Amino acid sequence: MTTPSPPPTPSTPPAPSAPRVTIKDVAARAGVSKGAVSLAFNHKPGLSDATRDRIFAAARELGWAPNLTARSLAGQRADVVGLAICRPAKLLGLEPFYMEFVSGVESVLSERSCSLLLRLVRNPEEEVGIQDAWWRGKQVGGSILVDFRADDPRVAGVRRLGMPVVAVGHPSLTGGLTSVWTDDATAMAEAVRYLAALGHRRIARVGGAAALGHTSIRTAAFDEAAGALVPAGAWQVATDFSGEAGARATRSLLSASGGDRPTAIVYDNDIMAVAGLSVAAEMGLSVPGDVSLLAWDDSQLCRLTHPTLSAMSHDVHGFGAEVARTLFGVIAGDGVESHPVPTPVLTPRGSTAPPR
Repeated sequence: MTTPSPPPTPSTPPAPSAPRVTIKDVAARAGVSKGAVSLAFNHKPGLSDATRDRIFAAARELGWAPNLTARSLAGQRADVVGLAICRPAKLLGLEPFYMEFVSGVESVLSERSCSLLLRLVRNPEEEVGIQDAWWRGKQVGGSILVDFRADDPRVAGVRRLGMPVVAVGHPSLTGGLTSVWTDDATAMAEAVRYLAALGHRRIARVGGAAALGHTSIRTAAFDEAAGALVPAGAWQVATDFSGEAGARATRSLLSASGGDRPTAIVYDNDIMAVAGLSVAAEMGLSVPGDVSLLAWDDSQLCRLTHPTLSAMSHDVHGFGAEVARTLFGVIAGDGVESHPVPTPVLTPRGSTAPPR
């Protein structure tokens, strides 16, 4: 007699997989529409700060981020952005401008779960090769280009590749690439007008690297403003933006005698202005009694000196963030246009006053 087999034991059903979080879930959690979530993550106007913060908080709670891969071009990665900077590593680590600028870029990338690929290069020609390798190797979805020169070779390079980029520089330098810039000419003219209004008739400028386009723009603006306001007493010295070069330039200017010595100096960055302040003290000169000093790219350094340094201030962190947002618009094909960010404004502090 055959014993009947026992009925098969039912297998344990697999655990249901967690449903994929979507933009609709984020909208529901934040109590807004899907369109509002899209506005928030694309940094478009139309939302209050409170609503925007609520949307970002809901996305973090649910572990959701925009699907940038869907926006990528020709299979390129859209979760990595490239940035090459032509600066010595030692100087870059000391320069508050680029630290603030990169921080602003990162603030936007982190919201989109993206990374920054940063390289230091020796010259624009080397950067052309780097950008080519990044794009052909599908390492980046786009790049940020900085420190433009006249006839910059990178313009033709990225056009040939069809690579999405944003140029940080005045449109006169960037060959028709989508660009974001500060109005350095207007800011320089304001700096000279301010010092002239205080009564200074001998004004010098310690500028940055002469080959850089924004240095040339500032040089021309200083010449024009000083030519109109202090025609007999204006000097300019080019440097490499380092504190050492700024100190040498300041020492040379302040070593002149009588009417050949400036009573006010404008510096192209904060590091050189701080170095200039030290040189004035070393030479037994009072700031601002004997010489007034005015820095560019206001930073914490300018507020820690004694006296505190007057500066041409602008939101460098916000500048970096706007550049990153613009690049994502270029990658997505949103038709973003070149545009300036707010012009640097004068912030008077203890280092400027009427001459004795």
